[in-house]
Formats: sequence, structure tokens, C-alpha cells
Amino acid sequence: MSLSTRPLTHELRFTHVASGARIAWARSGRLGAPVLLRAAHWMTHVDYDLRSPLWQPFIERIGRQLEVVRYDERGCGLSTADDVLLSLDTAVEEIEVVAEAHGAERFALLGISGGAAAAVAYAARHSERVSHLILLAGYTHGLLHRNPSAQTLAFHEAQLKLIELGWGRNDPGVQAMFTSRFMPGGNAEQIASFNEHQRLSCGGQRAAAIVRAKSEQDARALAAKVQAPTLVLHSEGDLVIPLALGHELAASIPGARFELLRSRNHLPLPQEPAFERMCQVITEFVAQKPSPVQLTPRERELAGLVGQGLDNLQIAARLGLADKTVRNMLSALYTKLGVEGRAMAVVKVRDMGL
Repeated sequence: MSLSTRPLTHELRFTHVASGARIAWARSGRLGAPVLLRAAHWMTHVDYDLRSPLWQPFIERIGRQLEVVRYDERGCGLSTADDVLLSLDTAVEEIEVVAEAHGAERFALLGISGGAAAAVAYAARHSERVSHLILLAGYTHGLLHRNPSAQTLAFHEAQLKLIELGWGRNDPGVQAMFTSRFMPGGNAEQIASFNEHQRLSCGGQRAAAIVRAKSEQDARALAAKVQAPTLVLHSEGDLVIPLALGHELAASIPGARFELLRSRNHLPLPQEPAFERMCQVITEFVAQKPSPVQLTPRERELAGLVGQGLDNLQIAARLGLADKTVRNMLSALYTKLGVEGRAMAVVKVRDMGL
């Protein structure tokens, strides 16, 4: 049985955003394991995922160790549309309602491609819910915030018009224009499946609206507020989102770790060594439990004050120490905790119950 037809058990459910639009979401993999919630990205369909030679292997591989939660954004797949203008806020709202419907107090959040900005924004606004942030082939800000040339803008508008008019005609040439950039190394089955995935996900007007909304998103101001441990992965030969944007994304988040994937595809394909590397890094990052940190009573007291959100001067006053002494103590504490800076330390000590 081929990967595209092999069944993968999952639970399909529904919730709603404030407008009343229905949001379809699904649970797959090891239910009860650490939760990885995938933010909506380009053209999702939670049912077709399980027949896709691209997404089914990814969900199955990640699902060996994690519970994978996916959803369709409004107007895509099994979710219904509304009249609300698509934006970064509407994208964050969808993550919020799916997280509430699922019920996990803390979970890892995966932002892929156009879903990365929404994942960053959610993690910054809901630091108490996000245990880990993983960003794959992503960026913080869309095309309109990258100082595009007049020629680039004209080409962007031409693409939007082509999507709007071509999608509804079920024209494989239109979908193939995008597929060839997403997966230049794809085989015939993968290319045909991706074309079908795009067609089934939504109509031309909705597809154009989604692309337009992604080009207008800007999460740069929120990136610096992310407190969760963050992993950024990017293919070195990505034609859709240049590698430089992946570097910029990682640099914008305090303490983020960057992992280069040896692939020329937007997302590594199952037949590539980079695919297994990507899955391995993600699951280890989310599921691996760090060795317990042994702190002295004084270090535990200091960690507790950090966890309360006190700044250096407040900690110095509380402990009756000089500001310089506190800075030295904090530096040693951060090293022992294996974190880089106060934001990551706050998350770490709260996770430790301090």
C-alpha cells in the first residue's frame, strides 16, 4: 500500500471563531503524548492531509512520539468562510480557538511557511501556553514589508490575479506554477497530489485573499517578546522563502536555535535525508526531557525571584546585594539552567515550579 493511500487514524472535530465560522481540527499520532499544534499554512485540508504523499509521511513520522493537532483556517478545507478581513489577528484567533477546544494547558506550536508569523504572534501573546516554538521555512513579515521594487509588486499583483481567475477553472497549469517552486525535486505523484491539495483547499478568490493577507502580515515587533525555547529550520535552496529570511527570523527571537536543512525544496520531501533530519530534530526538541537541574538553596531563591518577573534592581533590594553581584549571580544561574537571557530563564524556572 502506498503512502498516499495508507490510512492514518485521527480524530476530526470542530470549533468556531467569534464570527461563527466553523474551524475544522484534528488529532493524530500518539494521543496523550506531548502536543504539537500546527498553525494553518498555505492551502490546508485536514482530511486530504492523510492521503497526501507529502503530509501523510510527515504526520505519521512526527506522530510516533507526539500528538499532532492540525486545523484548517477559515475558508479552507473543512472550515467555513466568513466576511472578516484576513489578517495576523484572525490567524492568531484560529490558533486560540483550536488550543481552547483541545484543552492542553501547554503545547508546542509549529509554524510552517506563511503560518510562522501567526505562530510567533501567538507565542508572544500567550507565553503561558507555548512550551516550545518551532518555525519551519518561515518569516516574520510578508512581501509588502520588505521594501519590494515596483517590478516585484507588479509581479505579485499578477500572481494574485492569476490565482483568482485560474484556481476556479481547475487549470493544472496555474497550480503547477506554484508547485514547481515549492518542490522542484518532487516526483510526479507528489506534484499531482500537491496540485490537487491546492485545488481542494479553497477557490480562487479565497486563495488570492490568503496570499494577499500573508503579504501584509508583520510580526517583527512581537518576535522579541517570545519566551518559549525556539527552533528555526530552513532549507538551504528554498525558492519560495529565501534562506536569508529564515536567518532573519531566527535572529529576531531571543535565544532561538537555527537548523539548516540540506534541501532545495520549500519543505524537505520524504525521499530526502533532510526529511528524516527535520522530523528527528523537531521531535527531539519537543519530546526530550532535560536532565533535572540541581540548584543550591541560594540559587533556588534567585530563580524564584526571576520567575516572579523581578528586574535586577528589585532582586538586589530583595536580597540585600549590590546590583553588580546580582548580575554575576544571574549570569551563573543562566549557565546552569542552560538558557540565554532572562526571557528564557523565566519560562525555565516556571516550568521547574520555582
